[in-house]
Amino acid sequence: MSRNAALVVLIAVGAVFQLSCGTQVSVVKDDKLCLFANLTLRFSVSYEVTGNKSQTVAFELPEKVTSEGSTCDSEKSTLKINFGDGHSFSVNFSASSGSYQADLISFSYNLNDSTVFNNSVSEETATVTFALPVTQVALDTCYSCNSRETIQGESVNMTFWNVLIQAFITNGSKSEDVTSCPADEPTAAPPTPTPAGNGTTAAPPTNATTVAPTPAGNGTTAAPPTNTTSVAPPTTPTPPLPTPKTGNYSVKAPNQTEACLLAKFGLRIGYKQGDKFEEMNFEPTGAQMSGSCGVNSSELMLESGPVTLVFTFINDTKKFRLHTLNVTVKTSSGSVLSEGNASLSLWEAALGSSYMCNKEQNFTISEEFHLSTFEVQVQPFGVKKGLFSTAEDCQADGESFLVPIAVGVALLVLILIVLLAYFIGRKRNMATGYESFS
Repeated sequence: MSRNAALVVLIAVGAVFQLSCGTQVSVVKDDKLCLFANLTLRFSVSYEVTGNKSQTVAFELPEKVTSEGSTCDSEKSTLKINFGDGHSFSVNFSASSGSYQADLISFSYNLNDSTVFNNSVSEETATVTFALPVTQVALDTCYSCNSRETIQGESVNMTFWNVLIQAFITNGSKSEDVTSCPADEPTAAPPTPTPAGNGTTAAPPTNATTVAPTPAGNGTTAAPPTNTTSVAPPTTPTPPLPTPKTGNYSVKAPNQTEACLLAKFGLRIGYKQGDKFEEMNFEPTGAQMSGSCGVNSSELMLESGPVTLVFTFINDTKKFRLHTLNVTVKTSSGSVLSEGNASLSLWEAALGSSYMCNKEQNFTISEEFHLSTFEVQVQPFGVKKGLFSTAEDCQADGESFLVPIAVGVALLVLILIVLLAYFIGRKRNMATGYESFS
């Protein structure tokens, strides 16, 4: 590793549904830090498999990476991360007029790596390039974006979040100043004035009692004293939220016309902000949906207003289930909350069927996030002709316990009746025996 591009890679990996440190990279030139990056990055790649079919696999940057190809210069810098068997991700930066930007990102993936691309018919290394939305960042500041940003291509999607980058470091240490991405900027609605009848803004009403003036001794009229009483507005309890609207969502594989993942549900998200617990309904109207379909893992990503949700389903050869859920909420105060859980076992059903639950269900995702679902039906694998397969109803699980319980109770009652009849008959026989003897 050359002195001009020595790379120290520090990786902290946490649960997907917790605040993640992502992949941290420090590029050193002449024994000084010249480029810093900390980001979480997920790839979703569709590729051709045997039988003239396509398959999609999703994966994140792994723990073990190398740094060959990373460079630092006064006007050009390159961050290159190599991982796995022939895969690499790189970003080219340029600086001018007191600011810097990302010009191009490149992702190369080796389709001959069977540990990632199972049953691939190709053995080549494919490369895709995109423009990254990092522009006009002031020099000596870090670019920060906690919100999820997804770049979509024909066969590759890349999703970034918890990003912190400083491409040009002049004094050898990362800056504490931050330039935030537009998605992280707080948005506050201006107060709406109440117009008066003549088109002017009405002054707020006051509750005041005025005492009539009393003549002063010198013939003048004294100023009237004002007795003003301030009345606190009544406390109105927060009305309960209505039942969330049911949204219909689907994911299509690249170059396919029919859906490979289907979902419909209503969602209510509850989150803790400080000492308060707040709730909001997820609005399906206008929601943006994306995702991927694979043999062992499928993903659905939904974004509407301040809420972004990522559902990850897994296939264990016989059944599927919701394994991971990521939640990101931009609160009314402008802060961004991001939490998750990567050890769920929800919405489980046999492969070739769909999961259905019409009743309300409540789930604790983390200490800060709770989720309520309504009118759920999902099928992340084996969708045929764009339609749900026969559903496994969550009610059936509860009803299935009633049958053995009812049978057991009936048998217990029957046994008690037989035993009672036996003892009564035996007692009568004994009494009859005594009478005959005497």
